Amino acid sequence: MLTENSRIISVAPMLDWTDKHCRYFLRQISQHTLLYTEMVTTGAIIFGKGDYLAFNHQEHPVALQLGGSDPVDMARCAALAQSRGYDEVNINVGCPSDRVQNGRFGACLMAEPDTVAACVKAMQAEVDIPVTVKSRIGIDEMDEYEDLTRFIDVVASAGCDTFIVHARKAWLKGLSPKENRDIPPLIYERVYHLKEQFPDCHISLNGGVKTLDDAKLHLNYIDGVMIGREVYSNPYILAEVDSRFCSDQHAIPSRIEIVKQMATYAQDQVDQGARVWHIARHMLGLFQGQPGARIWRRYLSQHGTQKGVGVELLNDALDVLQEAQRNADKFLKEKVG
Repeated sequence: MLTENSRIISVAPMLDWTDKHCRYFLRQISQHTLLYTEMVTTGAIIFGKGDYLAFNHQEHPVALQLGGSDPVDMARCAALAQSRGYDEVNINVGCPSDRVQNGRFGACLMAEPDTVAACVKAMQAEVDIPVTVKSRIGIDEMDEYEDLTRFIDVVASAGCDTFIVHARKAWLKGLSPKENRDIPPLIYERVYHLKEQFPDCHISLNGGVKTLDDAKLHLNYIDGVMIGREVYSNPYILAEVDSRFCSDQHAIPSRIEIVKQMATYAQDQVDQGARVWHIARHMLGLFQGQPGARIWRRYLSQHGTQKGVGVELLNDALDVLQEAQRNADKFLKEKVG
């Protein structure tokens, strides 16, 4: 269930990364962080053969990020998401890839605020859960602050009161999606000013946030912070979110406890036909910055993709890690002695 605390820190929707296994893993680290699915298109949900809305109910609070621009299809998918138990539906107005543009959704919709507004109205008519928008600060030559505020004004007037803004513009032509995550400069002040201009809207900032200290500084000016790639490469940074931002002083699980919980989860998923590597790949960064982190990553990478590997992968990797840590401690003690 969504609370105001849930929106303070969130994890960005990341294609090929924030699948249901990744989200379950991250939920073991933080109970309150809002998690987003990968972007799912309306076409995939309506016409696809797979179940694109599947998630584990222990992932709550969890939001579906939806890609599309047809109000009827968007409303239909929002209703399906609500019936499946999602806490929020978010409209993707930030992805700059050619494939997304060809489907007429993503960042190109910043040039069509009326279309986004129509989607918001249609979706809100069908659901009670929040309908939110994730955008950039601009696209191509439409990158002035006035362009951004016009977009927000039109969409907010349609009933949307929650915006997540990636503080970089997107070049729809000339830059790849990867380059669009790094090359356009971050302009945080634009997002800060949005909160000043739209005080009744919940404004979250996305882009370039690497630490919870960074997040805390941004929260002096806006309502929430969304963290992306840093969480994926160093997921344990979420361990202090609940105590620092949500006044929840529950015991922080250790990395070892998380591995053991994920081994239990992996067994359940393997019994349902999943591969262990589909789960383990999200855990490569769990020991980032700790002794043995490289050994942990290497063991999982070398053994995880082998044919027939089972859930013993996680326990074996943990054994190898702990043995390396014991040897390192022994070496240091002998050296000091």
